[in-house]
Amino acid sequence: MLGFTIRRLGLAMLVALTVSVLAFMLLHLSGDPAVALAGEGARQADIDMIRKAYGLDRPIVVQYASWLWDVLRGHFGTSVYFKTDAGPLILSKLGTTLLLGLYSLSVALLISVPFGVLAALYRHGPVDRLCLALAVLGQALPNFFFALLLIMLFSLTLRVLPVSGSGTWQHFVMPSIALGYYVAPAFMRLIRAGMIEVLDADYIRTARAKGLPAGKVIFKHALRNAIVPVVALAAVQLGYLLGGSVVIETIFALDGLGYLAYQSITFKDFPVMQLIVLLLSVIYVLLTLAADVANAWLDPRMRVS
Repeated sequence: MLGFTIRRLGLAMLVALTVSVLAFMLLHLSGDPAVALAGEGARQADIDMIRKAYGLDRPIVVQYASWLWDVLRGHFGTSVYFKTDAGPLILSKLGTTLLLGLYSLSVALLISVPFGVLAALYRHGPVDRLCLALAVLGQALPNFFFALLLIMLFSLTLRVLPVSGSGTWQHFVMPSIALGYYVAPAFMRLIRAGMIEVLDADYIRTARAKGLPAGKVIFKHALRNAIVPVVALAAVQLGYLLGGSVVIETIFALDGLGYLAYQSITFKDFPVMQLIVLLLSVIYVLLTLAADVANAWLDPRMRVS
């Protein structure tokens, strides 16, 4: 188990390094940072001065090596727009995005587990078709459009939930539903397929032949084994929720990383943009690593393979 974890950790570090290179290159290829920082109508002399002040006149490989060395030493640069250190600024917003991601993942599991089990128990019937229709609707309906529908219903019509802000748990209800419903279909289909496979296994037929209650057979024996692949998917989807919350946080004005990313893109705040991309990438890689280790602990066959 220790050797498996060390190998996965080495691979995760290599992936994080590759992502940091790609993120740095793409952000710089999207436009000249010096021109963006100088603003429209700036003189060439001003642009050259900014380029020299921020070290943008050096080769891009040298810029990346310098930036990575600063990050490893804990020097994350200064926000161009907010005029403060980028590291503490991003950490102050991280908690809101983590809460939104965890709430959204909980909503997705609360929707997908019961509907996935029902679809497997009544496969090829009306209940199964209804569950699959809800799954298709969840993936076909854009989360920003669903968020606007939620605002119209719960904020403008019923007036039971606040439209924007992140001060209380009520502010997270609609954003969590909008994000959670969008990722629930993937869980639902995986649970349905796993339950169908497990329900046809010999040990389930043996458990039923012994006269065990149906609920115990389904939830203790069948669902317990069918839920193992969901662990890996949950880690991947949580990483997606953290990185894909830009639109939802902007719509609901949640003071998190997504909204900060939107602001940094709007105001061409390259140091903050680079650090957000790096942080979310590292979190995504670590979540995937945790899922691999958890699956290897649950299923010894993965360690052997």
